[in-house]
Parts: sequence; structure tokens; C-alpha cells
Amino acid sequence: MSAGTLPFSLALALRYLRSTRKDAFVSFLSIVAAAGIGLGVAALVLALAALTGMQQALTGEILARTPAVEIQLPPGLERAAVEALAESIGRDPQVTSVQQALSGNGWIVAAGRVAPVALTGFAGTVPTQFPGAAGQVSGLYLGDREAARLGIAPASIVTIASPKPTLTPFGPQPRTVNLRVAGLFRSGKSEQQARAALPIDRAEQLFGADRPRRLFVGVTTLEAAAAVEGRLAAILPAGARVSTWKELNRPLFFALRLEKSVMFVAVSLIVAVAALALIADLSLIAANKRREIGLLVAMGGSQATLRAAFCWLGAMLGALGTFAGAVFGSLVAVVLDRARLIRMPGDVYFLDYLPFAVPVGDLAVIVAVTLAWALACSW
Repeated sequence: MSAGTLPFSLALALRYLRSTRKDAFVSFLSIVAAAGIGLGVAALVLALAALTGMQQALTGEILARTPAVEIQLPPGLERAAVEALAESIGRDPQVTSVQQALSGNGWIVAAGRVAPVALTGFAGTVPTQFPGAAGQVSGLYLGDREAARLGIAPASIVTIASPKPTLTPFGPQPRTVNLRVAGLFRSGKSEQQARAALPIDRAEQLFGADRPRRLFVGVTTLEAAAAVEGRLAAILPAGARVSTWKELNRPLFFALRLEKSVMFVAVSLIVAVAALALIADLSLIAANKRREIGLLVAMGGSQATLRAAFCWLGAMLGALGTFAGAVFGSLVAVVLDRARLIRMPGDVYFLDYLPFAVPVGDLAVIVAVTLAWALACSW
């Protein structure tokens, strides 16, 4: 059976969807069911948008201080071999820079104060992992937050100490170098340890020339890091280890994915409860239309046709609530993000406001899951 150009089941669903004076209470319940789904979807969109915004801000801050590709060279490799390897890696079309580095932990001593610091010795200019000082000439660079805490300013002379001792006639003594602070870089509020960058020859004095070196490899895009890693395997010496930005931050990315998944499941229960209201609404419609349904069966309407009509009706109510909630939640998220209405204490968090981001993929998953709940409850 068909009604005009529409299938009969769809036409019947549209008729039940329209409000009449006789079925005003049923129509009210339908509006309540659709509104409940819409509010649940809006809440889910806002919750995931806030979480995604925070995660994107945190990820961006960490990636700004992480090399795209890092190569840990084996010990005992001569300096000439390291330079030849760096030159060979630089010929890759997707490699933009190769920089030697030497890493270790130590202490910074200034104005009678001592603080632990992660040291990175670099060759050439300051690496990109030190925002605000990247590309500057060789010298000692400290984080602005650590410098403020220790009362250090550019041009100050500080002492850097290494845990590796030097044997003297008076016994083991710590290795130290005195350096003038060439400048400051922007410390990330999410950093757990103070950092400092210094020339690689000074790092060798602190940690020893036999310490294994690293190569910081810059690539054209972050997505190209995996392809570059695969090609490097053929030219690296035995014992070398290559890590991309994903592998260097694997625990963090896993924690962020887990957090987002748990948040999605928890908040989506609101949508599931709202979708269950469709069962009561459609049952009331079926009871209210018992005589009409009986006449349709007597006229040849099959059970499958009537079932399809109620599935269409539930799908339309669910779709109305879903898309209205998705649009409302997205608009509110955009307004909150651009106006920065939700402020946070900057001395506690690494941001002074709560950012919102609504990826299209997340929105599509929310809409698909909600429509699936609505169809299941309608069935």
C-alpha cells in the first residue's frame, strides 16, 4: 500500500506525528521524548567538546616541546660517523632538519639556590623544542618560569652541575660549568621538570664525551614522521633506536583516549535513558490508535507495515531530537569557546579558560549512536 508518492508506512507515521486536538496529550509526550533526546545529545556534545578542547590544548603544548622524530644513537659512535649519518638523514625529501643533541639531568645553582633541571646540549642553534628561543644563537637558555623562581635574568652567570663526578686528589668532585644566561624560553605550564638548553660542547664537559648522542629530526608534517621512521631503519647503525612523536608520548595519548571513551560512555547513558521514553510514547500512541489500527488490518494492512510505521515514527522523533540537540550543543560550544566565558585559575591550570572543540568525527559518532538508540527503542 502507498499514500501518494510515499510508502504507506511512512505516510502513516507522518500522520501520527502531526498534532491534533484529540491527541494533544500524546503529541505532548512525543515532544517531551524528542526534547529529552535533544537535551541528552546537547549535554554529550558539550561534555566531549570541553574534553576535546582541553586535550587538544594539552597535546599542542606537549608536541611543541617534543621532536617529530628522535634517534637514540648507540654508545661508542665516533663524532665523524654521527655527522655523516646526520648528513645522510638530511637527504630524505621529507626531512627538514637534523640536529645533534646530548641529554642528561643536573642541577642549576644561582643566588644560593639549587634546583634540578633536565639539560639538553645542542649543536648549532636552539632546537624547536624550546619555544620562544628556537633558532637563537648558541648559549644557555632557561625556562622563564624557572628563571623567575630562582631570580635569574638574561646575562646572569649561573653554575650547572652534573651528577657524574670527576676524580681529583681530594676525592670525587661534581662536574660543574659556569655559563652566562643567553636568554629565556617559554616554559609549558604542564611541564613537570625544569629544562635548560646549552651548547653541546658544554654538555660533553658535564656528562662526558662517551655519552650516547641523539638526533632531533624535523619533518615536513607530523603525519610524515611514521614514513620517515620506516626509511631510517635502512641507514641507521645497529643498536640505534628511533621514536616518533607518537611513541614518545604514547602513555599520554593512551590516557587521553581512555578518558574520552569513558566520558562518552558515561554521558551517553543520558541519551539512552531519554531514548527509552520513546517506548512509552509509542506504546501510548498504539493504545490510542487501537481502533484505527484494527481498521487498517481489516483493510489488508500487514503486521510488517504497521511495525515499519512505528519504526518510522520513532526514527523521526529521534532524528528531530538528535539533530536539534547536536546543533544546539555545537552552537553553545562555539560561543563558549570564542567568548571564553568559562574562566579557570591560570596559576593552577595551564590555561586560563576552558576551550571547546567539536570535531566532525565526534559529532557524527554522537548522531549515529543516538539514532541507533532511537531505532532500537522504536523496534
